[in-house]
Amino acid sequence: MAESSSAPAAAAAKSDAETEELLDRMLTRLALCDDSKLQALLSKLLPLAISSLSSSSQLVRNKVLEILSHVNKRVKHEPEIALPLTELWTMYMEAANPMVKNFCIVYIEMAFERAPLKEKESMSPMIVVNISKLPQQHQEILMRIATKVIGECYASRVDNEMAAKYKLVNDSHDRDLFLEFCLHTILYQPPAQGGGSPPGLSIAQANRVVGKVPLKGDMLLTRKLGILNVVEAMELSPELVYPLYLAASADSQEPVVKRGEELIKRKASGANLDDLRLINRLFLLFTGAENTAVDSRVNPGNATLKVKLMAVFCRSITAANSFPSTLQCIFDCIYGNATTSRLKQLGMEFTVWVFKHSKLDQLKLMGPLILNGIVKLLDNYSSSESDSVGRDTRTFSFQAIGLLAQRLPQLFRDKIEMATRLFHALKVESQSLRFIIQEATNSLAAAYMGASAAVLTELETLLLNNCQVEQSEARFCALRWATSVSDSQHCPSRFICMLGAADSRLDIREIALEGLFLGKDVGRTIGQNLDRRYPKVGEMLDYILKQQPRLLDSYEMREQKLLFPSQVYVAMIKFLLKCFEAELVQNSSIGRSSEFLSSVERMCLLLEHAMAFEGSVELHSTSSKALVSIGSYLPEMVSSHFATRISWLKQLLNHVDMDTRESVARLLGIASSSLPLTASSDLIRGLISSFSGANKRFEVQHGALCATGYVTANCVSRSPSIQEELLKNTLKCLVDIVNSETATLASISMQALGHIGLSGPLPSLVRDSSSVSILELLNEKLSKLLSGDDTKAVQKIVISIGHMCVKETSASNMKIALDLIFSLCRSKVEDILFAAGEALSFLWGGVPVTADVILKTNYTSLSMTSNFLMGDMKSSLSNYSSDEKNVGSEDCRIVVRDTISKKLFDVLLYSNRKEERCAGTVWLLSLTMYCGHHPTIQKMLPEIQEAFSHLLGEQHELTQELASQGMSIVYELGDTSMKKNLVDALVTTLTGSGKRKRAIKLVEDSEVFQEGTIGESLSGGKLSTYKELCNLANEMGQPDLIYKFMDLANYRASLNSKRGAAFGFSKIAKQAGDALQPHLRLLIPRLVRYQYDPDKNVQDAMAHIWKSLVADPKRTIDENLDYIFDDLLIQCGSRLWRSREASCLALADIIQGRKFDQVGKHLKKIWVAAFRAMDDIKETVRNAGDKLCRAVTSLTIRLCDVSLTEASNASQSMDIVLPFLLAEGILSKVDSIRKASIGVVMKLAKGAGVAVRPHLSDLVCCMLESLSSLEDQGLNYVELHAANVGIQTEKLENLRLSIAKGSPMWETLDLCINVVDSKSLEMLVPRLANLVRSGVGLNTRVGVATFINLLVQKVGVDIRPYSNMLLRSLFPVVKEEKSTAAKRAFAGALAIVLKYSTQSQAQKLIEDTAALHTGDRNAQISCVYLLKSYSSIASDVLSGYNTVIIPVIFMSRFEDDKHISGLFEELWEESTSGERITLQLYMGEIVSLICDSIASSSWASKRKSAKAICKLSEVLGDSLSSYLVLLKSLMKEIPGRLWEGKEALLDAISALSASNHKAISTEDPSLPGTILSLVSSACTKKVKKYREAAFSCLEQVIKSFGNPEFCHLVFPMLFDMCNLASPSKTGRAPLASDSSKAESDDAEDVSIPVDKLMNCITSCIQVASVTDIVENRKKLMDVFLTSLSPGFQWTVKVSSFSSVKELCSRLQSNLDDSQEISLHTDTTTFIHELLSSVSPKLVECISTIKISQVHIAASECLLEITQLGRYVSATTWTDIGLKGEIAQLIEMEKNEQARSTLKKCIENLEKSEQANANTK
Repeated sequence: MAESSSAPAAAAAKSDAETEELLDRMLTRLALCDDSKLQALLSKLLPLAISSLSSSSQLVRNKVLEILSHVNKRVKHEPEIALPLTELWTMYMEAANPMVKNFCIVYIEMAFERAPLKEKESMSPMIVVNISKLPQQHQEILMRIATKVIGECYASRVDNEMAAKYKLVNDSHDRDLFLEFCLHTILYQPPAQGGGSPPGLSIAQANRVVGKVPLKGDMLLTRKLGILNVVEAMELSPELVYPLYLAASADSQEPVVKRGEELIKRKASGANLDDLRLINRLFLLFTGAENTAVDSRVNPGNATLKVKLMAVFCRSITAANSFPSTLQCIFDCIYGNATTSRLKQLGMEFTVWVFKHSKLDQLKLMGPLILNGIVKLLDNYSSSESDSVGRDTRTFSFQAIGLLAQRLPQLFRDKIEMATRLFHALKVESQSLRFIIQEATNSLAAAYMGASAAVLTELETLLLNNCQVEQSEARFCALRWATSVSDSQHCPSRFICMLGAADSRLDIREIALEGLFLGKDVGRTIGQNLDRRYPKVGEMLDYILKQQPRLLDSYEMREQKLLFPSQVYVAMIKFLLKCFEAELVQNSSIGRSSEFLSSVERMCLLLEHAMAFEGSVELHSTSSKALVSIGSYLPEMVSSHFATRISWLKQLLNHVDMDTRESVARLLGIASSSLPLTASSDLIRGLISSFSGANKRFEVQHGALCATGYVTANCVSRSPSIQEELLKNTLKCLVDIVNSETATLASISMQALGHIGLSGPLPSLVRDSSSVSILELLNEKLSKLLSGDDTKAVQKIVISIGHMCVKETSASNMKIALDLIFSLCRSKVEDILFAAGEALSFLWGGVPVTADVILKTNYTSLSMTSNFLMGDMKSSLSNYSSDEKNVGSEDCRIVVRDTISKKLFDVLLYSNRKEERCAGTVWLLSLTMYCGHHPTIQKMLPEIQEAFSHLLGEQHELTQELASQGMSIVYELGDTSMKKNLVDALVTTLTGSGKRKRAIKLVEDSEVFQEGTIGESLSGGKLSTYKELCNLANEMGQPDLIYKFMDLANYRASLNSKRGAAFGFSKIAKQAGDALQPHLRLLIPRLVRYQYDPDKNVQDAMAHIWKSLVADPKRTIDENLDYIFDDLLIQCGSRLWRSREASCLALADIIQGRKFDQVGKHLKKIWVAAFRAMDDIKETVRNAGDKLCRAVTSLTIRLCDVSLTEASNASQSMDIVLPFLLAEGILSKVDSIRKASIGVVMKLAKGAGVAVRPHLSDLVCCMLESLSSLEDQGLNYVELHAANVGIQTEKLENLRLSIAKGSPMWETLDLCINVVDSKSLEMLVPRLANLVRSGVGLNTRVGVATFINLLVQKVGVDIRPYSNMLLRSLFPVVKEEKSTAAKRAFAGALAIVLKYSTQSQAQKLIEDTAALHTGDRNAQISCVYLLKSYSSIASDVLSGYNTVIIPVIFMSRFEDDKHISGLFEELWEESTSGERITLQLYMGEIVSLICDSIASSSWASKRKSAKAICKLSEVLGDSLSSYLVLLKSLMKEIPGRLWEGKEALLDAISALSASNHKAISTEDPSLPGTILSLVSSACTKKVKKYREAAFSCLEQVIKSFGNPEFCHLVFPMLFDMCNLASPSKTGRAPLASDSSKAESDDAEDVSIPVDKLMNCITSCIQVASVTDIVENRKKLMDVFLTSLSPGFQWTVKVSSFSSVKELCSRLQSNLDDSQEISLHTDTTTFIHELLSSVSPKLVECISTIKISQVHIAASECLLEITQLGRYVSATTWTDIGLKGEIAQLIEMEKNEQARSTLKKCIENLEKSEQANANTK
């Protein structure tokens, strides 16, 4: 190919020789060229030379190489010399010769380094285009060049022109190569010292990116930022750039990270994460690529990038299905060498994602491997892992197991290891993880469905072990598994459910009961339970007994122990009973099999076991009822079983539970059938004796009466029957009970009579030698009982009357029974009416129960069985069948039926009393339901249907509902022809087209045609609007219109559809239109209201009429607006709720968009109507009121807005609405009204601005009062009881205040602050001052204080004219306020008012405040809060009164109340810079105040003053010397009576003596003696605390003054007291454990504190002369020996040790210094006495007292004595064995210090012995 440029073309045209010559000349020219001209020469020379390389001549090539070598040398160190870049690139692209291309690329790279920035920027897009067609080596060079230029030029941005050039890179291969190189550049990081490739790259890729020049620091940063900007400008698809941006977001340099994250959000957020190519690229970034060549091995990405990649994978379904990359990724996260806890967490999260979204075929490959990894991961984590990442990892691990169990259950089915692991985790893992583990465990349950028998057996053991563990989660899962893994016939799982029935957790109990089918549908019948499969009774019992063999143990006296909680037994019994019933139903012949009967026998034994004394009432009731149920199916077996257990049953008749007694009585009746007649007779006689007589327990009487009824009834039905005499005697006893006992026992006795009557007619009894029937005997008594208030008794009695008449043949008795039942026709108790209906059914005959059902089953009553006629009667009564043989004389029955029919149809059903109509409805429905198949009822069905149709219009809800129920029952009872006739009759009755059998008066509120009343018939229900039209005619004053409306009723036949109904009403409107025109003004308001009626039928009808009458609705409403408003506002207060609701809804619609002149005069009335409706008793009216309130709120805000309404109208609106809302709305007691009012007021205040100023005082006060009145009352309740539950009242108050400050009321107050001005204060401040005094509630009181604070800040000095008023109001409130928060708030308000008050006002206020410190606790708290507020807010005013307040603050620091003293302590620290300086500055005032306080009559003030003196002495020391008046004041108070805390005075004297003893002695030498005398006399007082303080003070006084004479004055007294102090009665030294008991004050108030006394003796020894000490040595020895005796406490002995040590010290110093021989002799004698008498006592103390402190002190004391031993002469020295005793002590001593001291004692003794031996 020929070269296109001129120079190459010329070269090509020449021969090789010419070319060589030309090149030679050019080389010469190059050599001679200056550097300044070299660039121009090279622009021609370099292309020519390189193009010549295409020549085949070796000479030419050599010459070219020579030239290029020279060029290289010339330009190498001259970077400013540019090379011809464009020409070189053109030559490169057009050249075909490889050598030319290779040399071109070298010089292109060199040219780019020297080219101007603009040229490089222009060239860089060009070199990327078609780069895929170039050799790979050249691609790398050019890519490096391009990215380098990109980094230099585009690190900040890319302009549109260059962006367009980069967009030209549209070839997919070029684009991919470029993006790949850019990605590698982004991934590149400078290598570490160890070398290698960066994460995400191979060595070869890293070398491609770097080239020869290493990339570091800013160069790498700019290059990456430039790449990101250029790639963004290229506008590529998100899938292509997503890896690049993701890698950038994980970079180590922050700018790159931010840019990458930004681009992900802006440009790549829409990337398709399910794109396979994208996911593969991301997986490559994560895992890298293995390769045999080391240079080509790609490293995995860094940890940060992996974290971001995992977050992407967890959103990609494709990633979940990319096996094996998915697996490799998960394992790398979990077990990789460079993994982190965060990566482990994400790995488990991805595992969860994979298990959820991967395809099943891939999951089968990965599942087992991942599961093993998860298990290992869980094993490696400790269960106590506390970091959140570790917890999350475990969470995802367990989630993954749960998901895998759902997807691949076969992985777990063959072994239970995973189940065991999860159940173990539920017990040991932290609470936060257990819910997740619980879900996983529940998911795992499905995996074991259908497992092998061996696995299921292991599971049984696992579940049994976990169903009753401590952790509720484990128990829950165990129960869940038991109900889901096995079928319902699996006995072990049912047993686990039984155990769970007694769990403490409700959810676990519910699961357990569901597993036993004892949940919400516990009332299912046997037939309904057929679809459920129960285990056989025998199998279930066998398993239960296998677990607890002793379950069949029972004893006559029921003393057996229950083996389970009562709830378990209850569930067990109910389930066994279901199994029993199901087994009976499934195979009716099984009842005869011996195996089944054996199982039932064992079940009976279990039930007897459950009747143990310790069982619950529910258990006993359930067990006894279960026995009755079994007896109802297998009476022979049960009767024979319990025939031998009669005595056991009889004792249960006295049970505390009524149901249990009733069931046991039934059982006794069943069991009596297996007894001989004589035994039964004896049983009856025994029962009669049980309830006869006086003073019997109710339970005994009840049980005996019930049992008498059941047993007698059974015996009467037997053949032969019991003796007539016994029967009559039994009946007579029962009659006597009825006549003589209370209603309850009478009803039970009647129940017994009824049960006997079921078995046969009751014989007459002899009364006054004549035969009288039982009903005649009881008639009068029963009448009284039936009129009583005991509802349950009345029910039982009336049903019993029905039972008694079942076999009755006497017409007179039947009449008595009917009269008794009919006497209840006016009862308002529904239960009684239902019971009477049941009794009438028994009298009628044909009831669906037999005597055996009533007597031998758990039957209660027909009404209870049918849920008072409201349940599904077909199902509830299907188990029972009628037995017509039970009925007595048919002739008598006919009369009874006729009587009942006449009573119902002639009297009750059409009575003018609603109670009688209700009773008639209940009784008619009872007869229809219970006796519906009786022929008489069948014949009466049309009449019954007519009666029910009539009753549909009743207002009484029960009557309406029962009538509707009756209609459906009548329909069900008839055959096909009857049903047709009944439907026809119903239609005739409802439409009125046929002649009625009975004239029925039409009442205006009849609801015959109400929609839905007639069931599924055509929608003629909208005909109820006739009544509305009639009412409308009456309201209009046109009664004749009623007849017109009634005439229009002829059109009702056409109302067989909704369309027909609409047509009918429009016809009515048209036909009545002419007559209505004159009355439209009266009619339109009503029509408007009726269109909003709650009844949809009325709405539709009135809408049709409205359309017919009104052509232009808007105009009509506008013209009649006032009439409409008047009517609607009146009807808003109507007695009828539907009128109130309709009026509110109508008003809400009509007022929308109205102007002020239209609604102004009605505005207040509308608000009144809205508020009244919001407080209505009916919810729907309240909802309508809320809607009206929202509408009028919008209207009001618009009318008060000056921008939307004229200013005058807006002002008038504000004057109308705002006072009303403040007076009536916000102060309302109704929550919703208050909230609505506040919302409106706030919006008005916000929009009105300064226009609200005329109402400012009212608004502010109302808002402040509302802060409390609108607070949640629950907070008040909580605060009242806060102390009881440990809540701090102050914290609760702060919470309440913070809530209040966020309320709309406070926001409104803020708005008011903004608009207040000086003129507003004239009305506002007096109202605020009044509210300060009268405000109620924490929020209001704090609110008014805060508002005053803000107000004063806002108006500043303008408040000064009102400051006196505010000060007078605020100061008393601060004193009286009990709440801390309120007190602080008022104090703050007072302080800011003080800031602007006059000097005289300020002085009086501060003095009054200071005076509060002498008041009660509340006054003192008020004082400190006020002073704090003054100090922080009005410090400039307060600074002039420091002489008043500083003494007060100082004194109050010493209050007894720690809280108050703490507050004053804080105030003291805030008010003073240095304590000593402050005290010196205000000493005079402080001393004066202290003296006044001491002299006061208050003990608390005296105590406080004494503590203050102590503090002064501590701080000032001898600086108090000029204020000895304090001492004198104290001394005046010491004599006289004792009072609590008086010891503080002694402490003060002690402190003054210690700090000012010199000044005291100097001023008055006699004063120390006086002090000593006072204190000494105080030591004789009998009060313990005071005496102890006196002794301590005496010790300090003696030490402080140091007068030797004090010893003469005090020591005799101390000696006498020591003699008076008797040791403890125990006669032993207290042990260490006794030390705490020694502190007891019992009987110690008058005892002498010997330890304090010994301290005083020690101080005497310190100040006395040695002569005096020696003279008193006998007394001292007595004191020491007494105090060291075993009877005293160890603390006394420690004080004695101190005295002895002090004595030894004085004696030794005297022996060293004194020269007087006689004194020396006496002293050594004294020492000898100490050594011989005291030392043994010390040794005894060490050996008997086990307290280390005593051992150390005693050993030190002993050391002092032994050191004096060297002064004892040899003549007087005697060996008392002390050395040996000490040696023994050393062996036993455990305290090192004491042992060391004792060793020194031995050394001293040895030295003394040696010295004495030498002397001898």
